[in-house]
Amino acid sequence: MGTFVPNTKAQQEEMLREIGFEKLDDLFAHIPEDVKFQGELELPDGMSEMEVTKAMKALADENVIYDSIFRGAGAYKHYIPAIVGSVLANETLQTAYTPYQAEISQGVLQSIFEYQTMICDLTGMDVSNASVYDGATAAAEAVAMCRERKQNKALVSAAIQPSVMKVIETYCFGNGMELEVVAEKDGKTDIDDLKAKMSDDIACVYIQHPNYYGNLEDAQAIGEIAHSAKKCKFIMGVNPITLGVLKTPREYGADFAVGEAQPLGLPIAFGGPYIGFMASINSMKRKLPGRIVGQTTDHNGKTGYVLTLQAREQHIRREKASSNICSNQALCALAVGVYLSAMGNEGIRNVATQCYSKAHYMAKRFEEIGFNVENKDFFHEFVTSSDVDIHIVLKKLSDAGILGGQPLDTHRILWCCTEMNTKEDIDKVIEILKEV
Repeated sequence: MGTFVPNTKAQQEEMLREIGFEKLDDLFAHIPEDVKFQGELELPDGMSEMEVTKAMKALADENVIYDSIFRGAGAYKHYIPAIVGSVLANETLQTAYTPYQAEISQGVLQSIFEYQTMICDLTGMDVSNASVYDGATAAAEAVAMCRERKQNKALVSAAIQPSVMKVIETYCFGNGMELEVVAEKDGKTDIDDLKAKMSDDIACVYIQHPNYYGNLEDAQAIGEIAHSAKKCKFIMGVNPITLGVLKTPREYGADFAVGEAQPLGLPIAFGGPYIGFMASINSMKRKLPGRIVGQTTDHNGKTGYVLTLQAREQHIRREKASSNICSNQALCALAVGVYLSAMGNEGIRNVATQCYSKAHYMAKRFEEIGFNVENKDFFHEFVTSSDVDIHIVLKKLSDAGILGGQPLDTHRILWCCTEMNTKEDIDKVIEILKEV
């Protein structure tokens, strides 16, 4: 970031003279003295570049770096082609903000447009926005979009990721929507409970496919049940990698496809930043939060890109706004766009196939050593249960440089495989757990 240098003392003095002040304190003379900070800040002395590098390395050495990871539960370790980091290293892209001035923002606008196009290709939907904060926010925003004057209740499956549920609950509390949880049965959404809860005041039904436990839901049947109520919308939360081999949300009849795009070129990175994707059928496009970039032509007939739709209250009348969300996560969206461009259709299909086959191989090996695999129909995550305390299991693996699955309770673990896990990695886990 060498081009971003603060202004010098001489430049500050020049700017002060230009606006009629002699010194910096004069600029703040209107602020009462009793509310100003007095004295000097207790800051440590500055360090040289060599000293900073040494200090940062010492901090980094405190991190635990695992040789292999078998944990997902919403954050997944996938291979990221080198070109993603290479493109994102461009300083002019790292400071991109809202591209209000189209005439000087064509590069950023095009990158967002391409991202939207690829999200639509993945999900089968008609339109995508320019992204939101993360997958949980995308789910909650989609639920809020479905609210109507006579439809003010959301039905949400109990089998979704717990952190996503919390964000949806927060949104519903804030906007006065009623939230009702559909029961879970054998690790899936209880179809009978969903049918019993359907009524004319239901605004939407939300499920995750695969769900938190890795199970594939009966999305087709759930979508048909949701649409049996007048104006009720069907929202599917999906892992985008699964769309390399599974049917698209549109093929299941979904009105919205939402989810976390972190698997598409973003590292786990200690929890972020992540990026939520949102796509919908054409009839719902005006309710999509955030921004939509469109393609057009200028007066010379050349292709150009513009902000086509902005649904938040900063841009339109407050009472007409469907959201006050303000970010388009442009840098993360660019990473996703570069990743998808580099991988292509065949690359995504290959990654999805490897995730699926390795997870099923691992599940089979678990059963060979006496662990019960609870899933029957899953993609790349599955739950095991045994009489062994999970803390002993995870500690043994951690000692061997392996991050085990996500603990669910004292005897159940949610495991995950991606293309990053080799057969040798899987066999090593099994050999360690044989001893346990």
